[in-house]
Amino acid sequence: MDKKEQFRALMEQGYSFKGDSMVLGAAMYNGECLTGTHVKIPLRTLNRHGLIAGATGTGKTKTLQVISEELSEKGVPVLLMDVKGDLSGIAMPGEEKPFIKERHEKIGLSYSPKGFPVELLSLTGKDGVSLRATVSEFGPVLLSRILGLNDTQSSVMSVIFKYCDDHQLALLDLKDILQVIKFVTEEGKAEFEKEYGKVSPATTGIILRKIMELEQQGAEHFFGELSFEIQDLLRRDKNGQGVISIVRLTDIQDKPKLFSTFMLSLLAEIYNTMPEKGDLEKPELVVFIDEAHLIFEEASKALLDQIETIIKLIRSKGVGIFFVTQNPMDVPNEVLAQLGLKVQHALRAFTALDRKAIKLTAENFPLSEFYKTDDVLTSLGIGEALVTALNENGIPTPLAVTMVRAPRSRMDVLTPEEITA
Repeated sequence: MDKKEQFRALMEQGYSFKGDSMVLGAAMYNGECLTGTHVKIPLRTLNRHGLIAGATGTGKTKTLQVISEELSEKGVPVLLMDVKGDLSGIAMPGEEKPFIKERHEKIGLSYSPKGFPVELLSLTGKDGVSLRATVSEFGPVLLSRILGLNDTQSSVMSVIFKYCDDHQLALLDLKDILQVIKFVTEEGKAEFEKEYGKVSPATTGIILRKIMELEQQGAEHFFGELSFEIQDLLRRDKNGQGVISIVRLTDIQDKPKLFSTFMLSLLAEIYNTMPEKGDLEKPELVVFIDEAHLIFEEASKALLDQIETIIKLIRSKGVGIFFVTQNPMDVPNEVLAQLGLKVQHALRAFTALDRKAIKLTAENFPLSEFYKTDDVLTSLGIGEALVTALNENGIPTPLAVTMVRAPRSRMDVLTPEEITA
């Protein structure tokens, strides 16, 4: 058996599963797409999370779109964070253009355009159903992060939250927390300090100022009641397809801390709300976090520990989390180690630092006698990716350069008229 046939046999064996799976594309060998040698992802292991990475323009967003469509088709609800505003087109069918037809013939799949059930959500209430959370649901760690507090200021924030818990004070919006801080530094100061110790007026002054700054950024639209119900994300349409909830974040692109902290509060809420399920035949919900580096930038040790814990434990609730980012090095090693599916599009080597990052990325993949991984990473074409998943026994599948199938939905945005229709 020649090398190509050995490779084909390995792919067919490594990507055959007993349970339900989705086809991502077809395996490639020496630049040739092996028609019908499909690279599949078992639904059973999607609660082991994933990574979609690659340089700008290499096909990350289209891969995210394909996986979302396949999940919806299989009855799995999806939550997408749309920072760039280019995912709303999933609601409308795509077009069978000649290059798509040719691509699918190479892969060995038919192509039929289709729109999917979509719900548009928004943090500001503009162009979508408004998402809201109470200050209490955010908690002191996340609120400290969004305000950019240092360790001393964060510890004061934690004490203020404890005071509110002990005295059954509801913190619904930013005005509530402002009132509490003013109370414990003015007329309630003696009572507060007797129970919780002295707090520097300079520290509370900084916290007050930062909360007011956050209000001016438009955060008052987001904090308050009625807070968002997680059950609203777990819906299917009348045909049994999972609803794809798209959080449109284009209007807060210039407020990365608001986006990233909202994202973390949502993950914490999903974790705290959903019941234990163990390993299921398919996930209850899959969450895609685009521009994932925003979550980890400037994260405190306490916050990173919180993220790692949620990622580890949320899978038993039947929830899969996918991080989408340009460089896999954007994701901390402790989190990267938890991600079972890796879809790596091309990386660009412009500097010595880039080359070092590529070597490190290559080391995160299983060894392969058929590929020199670090060379492949810089030579992948648009819509091609290095793929490895977990099989049903939790063992990594063989490394496969994959020609990824095209999305069936529109590869563009909805028009303003379509959004309001």
